[in-house]
Amino acid sequence: MPDGREPTTIKVIPAINDIAVDQWDACAGPTNPFLSHAFLSALEDSGSASAEEGWVPQHLVIEDEDGALIAAAPLYLKTHSHGEYIFDWAWADAYHRAGGEYYPKLLCAVPFTPASGPRLLIHPDADSDLANVLIRGMIQLAQKLDLSSLHINFLTPEQFKRCADNGMLQRVSRQFHWENRGYTTFDDFLGDLTSRKRKAIRKERRSVAESGVEIKVVTGNDLTEEHWDAFFRFYRDTTDRKWGQRYLTRRFFSLLGERMGDRVALVLAVADGTYVGGALNLIGDDTLFGRYWGSIEDYKFLHFEACYYRAIDFAIERGLKWVEAGAQGPHKIQRGYLPRETYSAHWIGNEGFSRAVENFLGQEKKEIEEEMRYLAEGSPFRKDIE
Repeated sequence: MPDGREPTTIKVIPAINDIAVDQWDACAGPTNPFLSHAFLSALEDSGSASAEEGWVPQHLVIEDEDGALIAAAPLYLKTHSHGEYIFDWAWADAYHRAGGEYYPKLLCAVPFTPASGPRLLIHPDADSDLANVLIRGMIQLAQKLDLSSLHINFLTPEQFKRCADNGMLQRVSRQFHWENRGYTTFDDFLGDLTSRKRKAIRKERRSVAESGVEIKVVTGNDLTEEHWDAFFRFYRDTTDRKWGQRYLTRRFFSLLGERMGDRVALVLAVADGTYVGGALNLIGDDTLFGRYWGSIEDYKFLHFEACYYRAIDFAIERGLKWVEAGAQGPHKIQRGYLPRETYSAHWIGNEGFSRAVENFLGQEKKEIEEEMRYLAEGSPFRKDIE
């Protein structure tokens, strides 16, 4: 058991399954489902996050003198920037035009998952300053491998500050999140909105109800391969139309259901006995994380019902504080999802290029702050309760 002694070993582990489940999860904690051994192993075992797909696991761990895991970080050697949601394509292009090799790079993150949470995973009985050891260890690994850069995405505010204290550049982005302000029903939430927005949402929900589409939420042991077959069709349709690249394999969804079905809330839309659309959410201790949506038939407002309103229903029912709906789509504001900052940290080995990126990030931060002020003006909430 960790007792605060200095770590004796820092290791790079090439597969999450080479780390004991209980030891990893003791460091990751129960709050965020994406950091669990079950989720990360589902990504690796399904071939979704693999060397063949440009994700080479390089998980950094710290052990005490008895070999017990006391700190860890999910870390990958990346040969591209797909599936990260903190965009550095322009940096890579500029680096290449200057004669450098931007890839491979190091990325500390959960693959394909723009959900905030700790990235520096410390055993609760260990010294919290081991976070600094992890940061320095990742930077030293990047230097040892002669890599261009290290990136730590979707950090908590506290770990964001730690990265800055260790000399990393800071980047602020934004997403749209819904906050449960003590609601016990969906109507309680609607009561906080302006009359016009309240009527608009009721109209959208009524339209879906009257279309003949049935909505159900499936979780835990009720999840079946039939459900995953249907959802994979929706996922595939969305990725093929919007992005042209699928990150997750069909097997990933089966493993997700097998290993952590109790953390899944799968919203499914049924019409005439056929699944026509769905939204995948993962359940945290205080947050419902919306991840993927797709449909194979077009029903007006079904996207809003399945992704946003049913997520709010579920959060209220479970007493969850937040619903995270991701980065894209200012239309989320009109449905109660307000802009909220997210954080990433970056180390770049070339000093000149690092200064250029730092200047860019300073300007970008000002633009993000201005954008968030503008977006906040479109809030649907009544002025007397904002």
